[in-house]
Amino acid sequence: MQEHPYVLVTGGAGYIGSHVVLALRQAGWPVVVVDDLSTGKRRLVPDDVRFIEGDIADRALIDAALVRYQPVAVMHFAGSIVVPESVSDPLRYYANNTAASLSLIAACVAAGVDRFIFSSTAAVYGEPARSPVSETDPTVPINPYGSSKLCTEWVLRDTAAATPLEYVALRYFNVAGADPEGRSGQSMEKATHLIKVACQAALGLRKGMEVFGDDYPTADGTCVRDYIHVSDLAEAHVRALDYLVAGGKSIVLNCGYGHGFSVREVLETVRAVAEGRLEWRIGPRRAGDPPALVSANTRIRETLGWQPRFDDLRFIVETAMDWEQRLIEKAL
Repeated sequence: MQEHPYVLVTGGAGYIGSHVVLALRQAGWPVVVVDDLSTGKRRLVPDDVRFIEGDIADRALIDAALVRYQPVAVMHFAGSIVVPESVSDPLRYYANNTAASLSLIAACVAAGVDRFIFSSTAAVYGEPARSPVSETDPTVPINPYGSSKLCTEWVLRDTAAATPLEYVALRYFNVAGADPEGRSGQSMEKATHLIKVACQAALGLRKGMEVFGDDYPTADGTCVRDYIHVSDLAEAHVRALDYLVAGGKSIVLNCGYGHGFSVREVLETVRAVAEGRLEWRIGPRRAGDPPALVSANTRIRETLGWQPRFDDLRFIVETAMDWEQRLIEKAL
């Protein structure tokens, strides 16, 4: 007999979702994954995890899954995440990130699934006036990606006020690295995340690296970001689930380490791990890049009892590099 009820994970074949599936299974939760495989990879979902290929905006498919598995909670990762793409194609981002999420939340309310964990983003803060930025600081997103995620937070807030639904919205900072056991990693084509791009450049998969500006008001002139290892982020989701199951109330939480590294520091670390095989050039600033974006993370530590295990930039880079080498060797 099954000890735990199911957790339904949307986007569980993607980068973050697949790591959360691993963490849930480690904690003893049976999982059902829903993913349309538009960017996710079926191979990242373990063979013994129930898998439904489909779009979360397909209400009939979601209704059927909720009736069949009666999950204790839904964890929602499915969506579009490339900021420049959101600027050029905003309607797609509002469709995938807001409208589809609205449909999913409505399905949960109708089915009586009253625990929801949402994959949000630090992009909701836009260009914050201070760093570290806390959950109570203004949310003024500067691109459709951030706006589409903030809209979903509002839907959750208002739905929770009117129904039994309780939710945790986790605002991610810069997620990086890969599963230390090599079971999953970032596999999306045309990735824009700094550490993945730098690892690819160091391995000769890209032609060089460009740094977008070195004249910011930071210690070395390059932008500072809060990099969080994906496995620590996955553990935060398991803690969020435990919190809701124990009767916790709706809350928004930053997910970061509370300190940052500059772009130059990241590239120097990648260069060291790659034994010198990385060069970069300085280019012009990119619109919308705040000088520093670092999380105030007291709330998540106190609320969930979350203690990061992999708060080490070199380790983050090493796991990312190991994954890239696996992709090359296996032609994944």
